[in-house]
Formats: sequence, structure tokens, C-alpha cells
Amino acid sequence: MTDASSRMDRVLDLLRDPPAEPDVSAGYLDLLGPSAKPSPSLAQSAMQSAFLPQIYERVWRPIGFNLAKGWPIGPDTATEHAMARDWLGLSHPGYAARPPATVLDVACGPGNVTRALAQGVGRDGLVIGLDASQTMLTRAVADSTGDEIRYVRGDAVDLPFSDASFDAVCCFGALYLFDDPWTAVDGMTRVLKPGGRLVILTSRRPGPLPAARFGTALLRRTTGFTVFGDREITSALSARGFTSIRQRRYPLMQMVGARRP
Repeated sequence: MTDASSRMDRVLDLLRDPPAEPDVSAGYLDLLGPSAKPSPSLAQSAMQSAFLPQIYERVWRPIGFNLAKGWPIGPDTATEHAMARDWLGLSHPGYAARPPATVLDVACGPGNVTRALAQGVGRDGLVIGLDASQTMLTRAVADSTGDEIRYVRGDAVDLPFSDASFDAVCCFGALYLFDDPWTAVDGMTRVLKPGGRLVILTSRRPGPLPAARFGTALLRRTTGFTVFGDREITSALSARGFTSIRQRRYPLMQMVGARRP
């Protein structure tokens, strides 16, 4: 058995309902197939387009995210990735002692965060990037060479994995796109092992003013994009029993980390 097939077997072992005939013809495990889906929101449509994956990592994410984090004062992409590895209990590129962790990157897009997390796990580690977009995953597969990385096409709100499957779970730049973000958080909690760590990078409403609340509600209705208040994510994690909750707030984004008891 090749190392590649062995790692795919590990992915299948993590599934609640593994398919009898896995479809990996596109380079990722496809659990959705051609089944019809409800029409996506405007924001979701952009993420599933053929154009955005081509510019996501070099243009869209570095410029859009860094501005939202307060560039040039806020952290750049490399610093953000290092923080993610640290908060998830992983190591850093080049370190000898890297944990053999099993990590899930929810709504991974073209795999930029997936690849950054893979640099923090050992040779026996596994990082799974999950996304519903075929165009994003096609780009992710093309740009990823690490043996510890595998991709799955699946539903980020209804995660296809068994309970307590992962040592760490992250969701970067996607929670605000979900139709039901709190069900998505429930799913991330479910697949985490006791003691596992969760990190979420998402939107932030800059203030409590009524005008800001009205504007974010209008944005949600017209585009499907949710802007979260300062306490919404931390309170949601606390209500689900998470401990060691920490938060970094930026002008228009926030990064929240916590540990499942």
C-alpha cells in the first residue's frame, strides 16, 4: 500500500458513513457528487466561481484580509498562520518536534491555511481540508504537495466526520458565509476530541451602534454575509463548554481560540 493510499484510508476511517466506492478522481474525496443544492447566496456564489480561486491566495486574501485586520498595523498572512499553529497546539516549520496531530481545516478554499497547518504536524500527522467548492478544491489539490495533506468535498455545516475525530479544528475566513453558522460551530465542536483546540477567524462588527447593527443586518439579507459582534463567537464557545477562550480583535475581523474540555 502506498503512503498516499494509506492516508486516504485514514480519511475514510474518520467518516461517519464512508462511501462503498470512494470518488477520488479529481484528486480529492468527493462526498457531494452532482446532487442538486439550494441556490447559494451572493457571497457563496463568489467562493464557488472559477475566477476567485485563481486570485484568492495572491490578491484577494492578502489584500482583503490584511486590510480588514488593520494593515499595516495588523498581522500579515504569515503571522496569522503562525498564530493559528500556536493556538491549535501545533509546531512550526523546521522544528524537529512536531506533533502527529489530526487536523481539520473547515471551508479550506484553495488550501492556503491547510498547507500552513500541515507545516506544523509531524510525518505521521494528517491535515484535512474540507470545502464544498469544486473550483476551490481543484486549485487546492494543484497547489499542495505534502503527503500529510488530503482534501474532501463535503458540507462544512453538516460535517461528514465521526465524533471526536480531530485533535484540532480551524475555520478561517468562512463562518460568515454559512447560512447557519451556529450549527456549523456545533459540528466543529462535535468532531473535536476532548482537550482538542478550535480556532476561528471571522468577521467583526466594529461597534455596538444601532447604525452598525442595521448595516450588518442589511448586508446579511442582501449578500448572505454575516458580521459578528465582539462577544458572539466567544459567548457561543463558552455556552458549548469551551475553556481557555482567547480573542484577538482587529478593525473588521476577529480571531478566537478555545479548548474543548
